[in-house]
Amino acid sequence: MDESKFKALAAQLRKPEGEHGIEVGEIMNKGNKDINLFSIEALDVQKGDTILEIGMGNGFFVKNIIEKAESVKYIGCDFSEDMICQSSDNNTKFIENDIADFRLSTAESLPVDSNSIDKIMTVNTIYFWEDKTQILAEFKRVLKPNGKLVIGLRPKHDLETYPMTKYGFNMFTKEDVTTLLQENGFNKTEAINKKEEDKEFLGKMMKVSSLIVIGKTTSR
Repeated sequence: MDESKFKALAAQLRKPEGEHGIEVGEIMNKGNKDINLFSIEALDVQKGDTILEIGMGNGFFVKNIIEKAESVKYIGCDFSEDMICQSSDNNTKFIENDIADFRLSTAESLPVDSNSIDKIMTVNTIYFWEDKTQILAEFKRVLKPNGKLVIGLRPKHDLETYPMTKYGFNMFTKEDVTTLLQENGFNKTEAINKKEEDKEFLGKMMKVSSLIVIGKTTSR
């Protein structure tokens, strides 16, 4: 694969669009299974929770969140219209039963009421945040007092080994993310490292791990 294809792949990982984006979404379901399930585990979904997910892709893991507890409400926000359509198609039962709702938006400006969300989850999006301070302020706005934020990401030492991440990926260590959260009002932080099985990429086996960083808002 030449550099132009790596650059195109990086763009699709940031914002899946068109037929290629739909294909990338399907590939991500497989490659990101563990990091999504680890992040959902860290959410600790409870009965009656309202969960907001940022960048849910084609919505493959929505069921894993909703089925964790009774009376869960789910909102998914993504800035790819194609992923909103895919998520809606993949979760028609939850939409029809008023359990899930998908909304086209950026993370900087969420179409969500203030103090309405119990927990936020976002996986593999932090690399592309253009205004981290604004995004975290928006997360704080929509979270209830004592709300929880769960960020799933590949740590810097993993991402550096992939050829497409030189195109538009910001990379983070555990310390980078915990400091970022603490500086932006998420004072109770925890970081969890999870090793995954090696994954094949372009015929080469690559080391893969999940970094799950949890932040909580203080009571207001």
